[in-house]
Amino acid sequence: MKPLAVPQAAAPVAAAPVAAATAQPAKPAATARLVSLIPLAGFIVLGGFFAWRLHLVEEGITPNLIPSVMVNKPAPEFDLPPLMDGQANVASADFKGKVTLVSFFASWCIPCREEHPYLPLVTQAGIRLMGISYKDRPADARSWLAELGNPYTVIGADVYGRTGIDFGVYGVPESYLIDKNGVIRFKQTGPLTPDVIRDKIIPLAQKLSKEGSQK
Repeated sequence: MKPLAVPQAAAPVAAAPVAAATAQPAKPAATARLVSLIPLAGFIVLGGFFAWRLHLVEEGITPNLIPSVMVNKPAPEFDLPPLMDGQANVASADFKGKVTLVSFFASWCIPCREEHPYLPLVTQAGIRLMGISYKDRPADARSWLAELGNPYTVIGADVYGRTGIDFGVYGVPESYLIDKNGVIRFKQTGPLTPDVIRDKIIPLAQKLSKEGSQK
C-alpha cells in the first residue's frame, strides 16, 4: 500500500519590501520663487505704463482727455479755507464775472510736478488761475509750493476731497475752465502741457472773456 504523501509545509512568504520611497510632496521652493517674482513683475508693468504715459505727454498727446458730464453745467458750489495764511476763503462765488482755470493738485502727485512749470503760461495769458489743494496736508502743499514756486492766483484747501468729489475729479492733476457765469466749459484730466494751454485753454478763455455775463 502506497503511503500517503505528507503535505509539505508551505514555504514562508517573504515579507513584501517596504516601499523604498514614499511619494514626496512637491517642494514649495519653486512656488515660492514664482510668488516672490510677482512684485517685480508688477513693478516692471507699472514702470512701462508710466514711461509710455510720459512719452505721450512729451509728444503732446493727452490720453486722459476724458469727456466730463460736468462740461456745460454750473460748477459745484464750495467755500474752502485758504491754503495760504492771511488770505480769504476760496469759493465758487469767485467765478462770477471772471474766466477762471481751476486746477486740482497735490504735493504727493508726481504728474502735478510735471505740469507745474507750465502753469505760469496760464496767468501770463491773463487767465485767473485758482488752485485747489486736493486731499493734501496744508503744510505739505505749502512746502511743495515753496520749493517749486506758486503760480496760483488763489488756493483753496480741499483737505478731505469733498469739493473734488463734487467736481468729479478722477485723479490729480485735473483742470476745469469756467466761464464768467460759473459754467464749466472745458476739462483736462491729466497734466496740462504747453500745447494744451496754447491751443485749447487760451483760445477758449479769450472767447469766453468776450461773452457777456448773466446778471
